[in-house]
Amino acid sequence: MLKKVYRKDLAEGMRFSANVFFDDGANMLIAKGVPLKARELDALDRWKIPYVLTAGSVVTGDFPVSDSVDEVVDLEEVDCEAEAVVDEIEKEPAPAHVKQFSSGQEKKKTSDALKETPAIDELAFTSEQILKLPAVLVQDSVYEAYTGLITELDAIYSQLKEGSEGKSRAIDRLATNLLALIQTNRSEVVGFILGGEIVDMDLAKSSVNTAILSTIIATHLEFPRHRIMQVAIAALLHDVGMLRVPDAIVRKEGKLDDGELYAMRSHANYGYKIIVNDLLYPDEVGKAAMHHHERWDGTGYPAGLAGDRIELIARIISVADAFEAMVSPRSWRDSMVGYLAMKNLLSDNCRRFDPEVIKAMIQCMGIFPIGSLVLLNNSAIARVVESHREAPLRPVLRILVDEFGTLFPQNEGELIDLLVNRNLFIARAIDIAEYRSIA
Repeated sequence: MLKKVYRKDLAEGMRFSANVFFDDGANMLIAKGVPLKARELDALDRWKIPYVLTAGSVVTGDFPVSDSVDEVVDLEEVDCEAEAVVDEIEKEPAPAHVKQFSSGQEKKKTSDALKETPAIDELAFTSEQILKLPAVLVQDSVYEAYTGLITELDAIYSQLKEGSEGKSRAIDRLATNLLALIQTNRSEVVGFILGGEIVDMDLAKSSVNTAILSTIIATHLEFPRHRIMQVAIAALLHDVGMLRVPDAIVRKEGKLDDGELYAMRSHANYGYKIIVNDLLYPDEVGKAAMHHHERWDGTGYPAGLAGDRIELIARIISVADAFEAMVSPRSWRDSMVGYLAMKNLLSDNCRRFDPEVIKAMIQCMGIFPIGSLVLLNNSAIARVVESHREAPLRPVLRILVDEFGTLFPQNEGELIDLLVNRNLFIARAIDIAEYRSIA
């Protein structure tokens, strides 16, 4: 359990036996075993933070410091919203009474903190400047290729919905282009997913995003090329069965009754039939899509499979689909920043998702996923561009706004590896929506 340590009781040089978090319990101040420095104490004073939280105690003597994935999993504080979030992303549309996660109250607290931060006020970080940040790393050709994938899949979906005969070759071409885009522009493409750049074509957008994340995980797991292609195809088509669900049910804003819920869940079986019977893909691809709602503990659908009985590709798509849903805005809730979405996956505790797949996703994406915007302890703002497999809390960053307030709009900001530069660390993740609310 996390306990409070008040600012007046903190002193330079103190070390703790567990990670130390800011007062929100989510964002880390220092890792375990790392001594408190004057800059951390100054930051607490400047930001008027009255206390920090830790599960550990003050330690003396030598203390090994580790950023390993296993350690992160062990020490990550379980977010009380996590299980509810993962439950609710299954329900589209959501009941009217669903709690608003990433609540306005939480955003207000974050926004107030930003307003009080001298680093932002004194250095004249205007909202106009900050709102330019999502475009800093956007390359027009990459963005066009990404949106082109979504537009093309949306057109294929329209043909299938109208009853036209689908062409597997079109999906094959789409999957090939998707793999090529990821290979050359991974961080930029994931940044588009986290930024919610596309505001329509929801089904196609979600499918492309899930396919991108799924293939990144599969590549990290060293799947052979033909298997990665299967992952891409199955992920692109994982929700194709939704085309057979009546629009009135898909678009319903209230709670679904039992019959409507049954119809909604039937999309898994419809999808298998479209993939295997209409598009003539092998049974393995069809089952990978059909079983992406199966759960590690056997509570999923349509077959109630558990553990290794669920195809590995389906287990990968399941994790990618859940992450994509959490970072995407819905009519009934705000989107999450990538850090919180990753944190919620960590708190699953082997209930819904294969823990090895989650571990692989963290290793290849990081606790602060590639593409994320982050605030550093020196008040600089950066985008995560690469993750270290064994040190997910210390990624490689591209500076977007330095500690002096200089904006780097042409991707010429300094490249910093936090694994090498131990004097810098991530204070917290940034949601661009915070700045829109301040403007």
